[in-house]
Amino acid sequence: MTDPESVAAAVEAGACALGFVMSRSVRQIQPADVRILLRKCAVPGHVETVGVFTDEDDTAIRTSVEEAGVSAIQLHGLHTSHRFESLKPLGRKLIRATAAQETDAPSCGAYGEDLLILDGPVPGSGDTWNADTLTAQPQGRWLLAGGLTPDNVVAAIRRLRPFGVDVSSGVERTRGVKDPDLIRRFVRHAQSVD
Repeated sequence: MTDPESVAAAVEAGACALGFVMSRSVRQIQPADVRILLRKCAVPGHVETVGVFTDEDDTAIRTSVEEAGVSAIQLHGLHTSHRFESLKPLGRKLIRATAAQETDAPSCGAYGEDLLILDGPVPGSGDTWNADTLTAQPQGRWLLAGGLTPDNVVAAIRRLRPFGVDVSSGVERTRGVKDPDLIRRFVRHAQSVD
């Protein structure tokens, strides 16, 4: 999320969490701008606010998280359990996001995280991944990501039964620019599944 319209659309639609990419990306937003968005849009406390990171060191992550005021930290890529342990003192929910084909631990909590995201090979690309590559059904609180759109999210949920779903490019009108109508449709469709 990078703009008030997208944040408002997601909150109004009933999204459980909002992600803010603070790593180098077409979707990057500065921590101070995240804090302004959260305040301006009056994001309710029950909506998780997530700082998304890739290669930043712990000091940079700590600084960004404190400045932004987010409630969770999402680490994308191949991180160790030590990395998650080192961030626990921040008191934020920890989310491990990894390419489904790269994980040898398809179980939430294997690295000390609170949530696990199984994503496509290139996070944020919108590329889907073949669920048949999973050696076992993921366990615990895991989220499905990678190539999800308002048109395919229901079938994906029914097939894989994740705890939740995560979307970025699937609700964009152009790369890096969210479409409030697509956000609303995605959340409505995802929530329609038992």
